[in-house]
Order: sequence, then structure tokens, then C-alpha cells
Amino acid sequence: MFPKQLTEQLHWETINLRNNVHHFQDGLFFWKIPSFNETVIREAILNAVSHRDYRLEGSIFIRQFPEKIECVSPGGFPPGISPDNILWRQNPGNRRIAELFSKCGLVERSGQGANRMFEQCIKEGKKLPDFNGTDNYQVQLNLHGKIQDPLFLKFLERLDPKLRESLNTDDLIILDSINREEQPPYWAKNQVQKLRKLGVIELVGRKNILSRQHYETKNKSYIRNNEFDKETNKGLLLKYIRDNNKNGSQLKELMNILPALSRSQVQKLLYEMKKLNLINLKGTTRSAKWYSS
Repeated sequence: MFPKQLTEQLHWETINLRNNVHHFQDGLFFWKIPSFNETVIREAILNAVSHRDYRLEGSIFIRQFPEKIECVSPGGFPPGISPDNILWRQNPGNRRIAELFSKCGLVERSGQGANRMFEQCIKEGKKLPDFNGTDNYQVQLNLHGKIQDPLFLKFLERLDPKLRESLNTDDLIILDSINREEQPPYWAKNQVQKLRKLGVIELVGRKNILSRQHYETKNKSYIRNNEFDKETNKGLLLKYIRDNNKNGSQLKELMNILPALSRSQVQKLLYEMKKLNLINLKGTTRSAKWYSS
């Protein structure tokens, strides 16, 4: 009876009564995404129950707003756990409760709740869960219901289903950071290489971007010849060269800035700017680099 009683206490039906639904369409395909996902809410509450500090009086509070849910539980993080490492380090506050949940089938595997919450939020195009408001006396988990980027949802949907299912938590966090035009996390070097080989991301200059094969681009790195005139293309090249003036810019990097142009077209623009003394070339053959004057 314990699993049934606990499930009833989660009050998902109460939360779902005020659950907004977002509608999206991609060609002939149409799907609905609720502000609050039942799996995410369930994991949040189970985590709160299994990790709270039972030496402290007080209850677990669930506060629901139109596009946000706060889950607040007594006590701070267990020793050695912080918002920065919560996905990779395990230290259950109440190990027996966590093991009981696992044996009852309430969780797939002990210690995986946070991963599932983060993965599901990324797959639904929402902000990552955060712990703003947490201190030594309470843990506050904030879940956001607003869809941040419908284009990212379409990107994920257009991946091969087997490839999409193979993406783990680290992969999804990397894709989410790249989509927000942020540098991948410091630990992500090996995973970034893997995602490039899989064709999920690609390198443009020195910047990782989502694969153009699957993404309806809003990315500033995608420059199409019919969208910009000649002087705008020169300005883009000049900006990149100036931004990287310390190390210089090779032709292959500059070609990635204007992927719609051929090698000879990019070279022509560069030499036109060279004649105007805006840039200069140092070195020869493939090792030659462009610098701003």
C-alpha cells in the first residue's frame, strides 16, 4: 500500500488542474507540451522526501505559480553536494528511504532523479532547474514551465530517433548551452568531440553550433549569401579578424563565417579589404593568417 498512498499524497491531479498547455506545430506534426511535466514534478517531490533533514521540524512545501513551481524542503544539501555537482555526485540524505523508493518502483534507480528532471526540461525547451533560494536551512528547487525556444524543440525532434534516445544528461546539457550561445561546460571536451562525430553539432570558426542539417537557424553564425550584401560580408569578416587579432585568422576559419560563399569569393573579399589597408596577411600557403591593420 505504501507506493499507492505516497502517489496519492503527491497530489499531481491538484497541480494538473492549473497546468497550462503550450501548442507547437512543425509542418504536419502538432504536439502539446504542458508547463509542468508529471515525471519532473514526481522526481522533485521524491527527492525532497528522501533528502530532507528529518532532524529539523517543518514540512515540504510545493508552491505553484502559472509558469513556475517551487519545492522547498527542510535542511541544506547533504555534505559534498552543491548545485554545481548534483548531477554527478551522490550522497543521499536518507539512504534507506532512497533505497525503499527504488525497490517500490517509484524511481528507476537511486540517485538518478536530478538527471531525469534536467533531461526532461531540456527536451521540452525549458530553463534548467535551479536552486536559487537554497541555504543551510532549506533546499529550494525551482522548476520553470515556460518554453524558451520552439526552434530547439524542432531541432531535437528532427534528430534520428535512435540518436535522440542515445543522448545522455551530459549531451543534452551541452546542446542546451550551445543553443543559448554559451560555451559548453569545462568538463565537456570529450562529449563535444563525440557530438561532432555524430553530426549533432558542428564547428564554425572557433564556435560550436547546432547542426545546420537539423536546425532552422536563428543562429548568428549562419550567414547566407542572399541575406547580406557585399559590404555586410566584409564587415563580418573584419569583425572576426579583429576579435581574433592576437592569434590571427586562417582562411579556413573565415570561410566558416560565410559558408554560402566559395573559397575564391571569400579570398576576393579579403584582398579587397587588404587594398583598403583594413587587414594584412602574414605567412604563406596554408599557414598564412590575416590580421587587422
